[in-house]
Amino acid sequence: MKLDEALFTAIDLNALFILLVVYRERGVTRAAERLNVKQPAVSNTLAKLRVHFKDPLFIRRSKELVPTAKATEIVRGLAPALMRIQDVIRPSGG
Repeated sequence: MKLDEALFTAIDLNALFILLVVYRERGVTRAAERLNVKQPAVSNTLAKLRVHFKDPLFIRRSKELVPTAKATEIVRGLAPALMRIQDVIRPSGG
């Protein structure tokens, strides 16, 4: 399997992780708090992801963000991939 370098330069891994946290937290502010970053940083990342994926990713409903079908599809593939990456980058030893 050949990696598509253009895809990896078009979007960064941190942005995908932020998407996953927003998905789990169902809110930008809660995700920002969990990630220990400012809310505008999460909002800006989501804006870039919306352009990249050509999808709104989340719809505001009452006080939470509801993922679109596309966001759910992305997260379903992303979560196990990020777990594998975590295993690879985790420092070895005690």
